[in-house]
Amino acid sequence: MANADSFAHLHVHTEYSMLDGAARIGDLVNEAARLDMPAVAMTDHGNVYGAYEFYTKAKAAGINPIIGIEGYYAPQGRAVRAPIEFGSGTFSDNDNASEDGTVGATRGKFNYTHMTLWAETTEGMHNIFRLSSLASIEGYYYHPRFDQELLTKYGQGIIGTTGCPSGEVNRWLQAGNYARAREVAGTMQDLLGKDNYFCELMDHGLGIERRHREDLLRIARELHLPLVATNDLHYVYPNDADMHDVLLCIGTRTTMTDPKRFRFDARDFYLKTAAEMREVWRELPEACDNTLRIAERCNVSFASDPGLMPQFNVPEGHTEDSWLRDELFRGLAMR
Repeated sequence: MANADSFAHLHVHTEYSMLDGAARIGDLVNEAARLDMPAVAMTDHGNVYGAYEFYTKAKAAGINPIIGIEGYYAPQGRAVRAPIEFGSGTFSDNDNASEDGTVGATRGKFNYTHMTLWAETTEGMHNIFRLSSLASIEGYYYHPRFDQELLTKYGQGIIGTTGCPSGEVNRWLQAGNYARAREVAGTMQDLLGKDNYFCELMDHGLGIERRHREDLLRIARELHLPLVATNDLHYVYPNDADMHDVLLCIGTRTTMTDPKRFRFDARDFYLKTAAEMREVWRELPEACDNTLRIAERCNVSFASDPGLMPQFNVPEGHTEDSWLRDELFRGLAMR
């Protein structure tokens, strides 16, 4: 295993988490390398668009790239166009909110849950690509959603977790239904394999993360789920928090002056050092150790055959990049 005092960030939203993630891939892998981290993951919301760019830049920086996704999971099935009702409880639509409460009628009703997945093998990476594609083609409802049927068919080579506060296990805990939360965790453990399903722990100082943690840890003990600590990384450096706040305003069509705007109620969503993460989880050091064990398990590769990419005949004097740029500006002028 890597340096026992090290840490690998496994829950990461790059710039490909559209209008939500602000971690530029180049900055991300360079900072991880500077901090002597052995690996870093990419788990963008509902897509793997940045996988190849992330893979090549991480490899160049001497970092093991872990290809993953924070997928939108539909417990009620991807074909169902109605929310799942968790019942009464203490919910938040915003994983990153410190206060309780949601928007009106959404309390206890959600169109999807979240699930963190990582590719352990190249086959697993291809399966995550399939899940992402089919979620868009067959399960799109507000977001691209996959379900248990797809995960059963394409779960080989994949490691999964209970997810963030918007994960299904956590939603049932928020609803006060421990038995259902435990049942869901057991089902996922059976589906992915005993060693391939982890209890994901987050702590950004938010109430929604801490309120039901003891119940989450109880499920982990009863089902023998290994623990893994993550930081819900949305930007690379601490001083990027304000820039990220502006990005969220753009994505939600609001302004910084709106006190009711969607925002993160902490400033901890950056690439923390190993020492910072181990201090947060000093009472559960195995949760940090397991990030390194997962990093060692996850090894994927991309085929280098140039024939896999479409080739375009470009006008004389142009490359594909320069021609695309010219066409974009021509279209912009026309509009």
